[in-house]
Amino acid sequence: MLKALILNQQDKQTLAQVSDIEEHQLPKGDVTVTVEYSSLNYKDGLAITGAGKIIREFPMVPGIDFAGTVTQSDNDRFQPGDKVVLTGWGVGETHWGGLAERARVKADWLVPLPEGLSCEQTMVIGTAGLTAMLCVQALQDAGLTPESGEILVTGASGGVGSVAITLLSALGYRVAAVTGRASQNGALLKQLGASTIVERSELEEPAKPLEKQRWAGAIDTVGSKMLAKVLAQTDYNGAVAACGLAGGFDLPTTVMPFILRNVRLQGIDSVYCPMEKRQQAWRRLSELLPESFYQQAGQTISLEEVPAFAQAIIQGQVTGRTLVKLG
Repeated sequence: MLKALILNQQDKQTLAQVSDIEEHQLPKGDVTVTVEYSSLNYKDGLAITGAGKIIREFPMVPGIDFAGTVTQSDNDRFQPGDKVVLTGWGVGETHWGGLAERARVKADWLVPLPEGLSCEQTMVIGTAGLTAMLCVQALQDAGLTPESGEILVTGASGGVGSVAITLLSALGYRVAAVTGRASQNGALLKQLGASTIVERSELEEPAKPLEKQRWAGAIDTVGSKMLAKVLAQTDYNGAVAACGLAGGFDLPTTVMPFILRNVRLQGIDSVYCPMEKRQQAWRRLSELLPESFYQQAGQTISLEEVPAFAQAIIQGQVTGRTLVKLG
C-alpha cells in the first residue's frame, strides 16, 4: 500500500483526498520510482482546486514534478537504486504524477539526478526552475548581456520568478522584480538578487502601442495585459521570454514593438522540452544556483497539507517554491 493524493470529480467539482492505494493501481510504465520529494506548482494548484481545466480524466494523481529512487526498471538505462528527476511530459495531468509515495512512468521522461544536486534540491528547482533556466537561455540566445541593461521579471514572488532572479543575478544581470506584495516580499526578492522592486500596479494599466523604453529584456510569467505592457516598454533590439498565463491567455498588444523596436517575443515550453536541451539546462542550474538559494527559496509541507496550499497558491499567497516531502 502507498499514500497518494487522489483527485476525483463530483457534480463538476474537483475533490482532493489523500488515500491509500495498492501499487498495482499505478499506470503503465517501464520504471517505478519511490518518490522522495515532489513540489507544488501553479499548474498543480489549478488542477487540485479545479480552478483550471488541467485534468481531463479522473481519478488522477497530480504533481508535475518529482525526484526519487528507482525501485524497478524494465529499461536498460535505469537500474534499481538510481536517483532520477521528472518534470513535465503531461505527468500529473494525463498520467499519474508525483504527489504519491511511488510513481510508474516511461523511462524516456526521466533525467538522471544532476551531479551535485540532491533529490530535495532538484525539487526546490523543479519545473519552475527548469522553466526559468530555459527563459534565461532564451534571453542569452537573443544576444542580451549584463551590459545590455536591466531585465524585468514579472510574477517575481512565484516559483519561476524567484529562480529566474537568482539565475540572472548569478550571471551578472541587473534585475527588476515585479510583485504585488512589495512590503512582504521585497526583502526576500532582494536577497535572491533583485536590484529594483517594481509595484505590480505600475504594469496593470492598459498598454499604449509603444511606451518609454525601460527594459533590455524580460521574463514574463503573467501574460495578458501585463505582457503587453512589458513589450511596449522593452528596449530596441530587446527580447521577452514568455512562459506563463497567470493573468490570462490573451495578449492585447500591437505589432509596433516588433516592427519598430525589433523586439523579440520568445515562447518557452518546459513540458516537452527535448532531452538534450533539458539535460543542458539541469547542468547549468546545478552550476549557477548558490547554496544559499536552497535555504531561502521556499518551504516544505506534507502530502496532507497540499490541498490547502493549492488553494493558497492560486490566490497568490505563496512566495517561492513549495516542496512536498513523501514517505
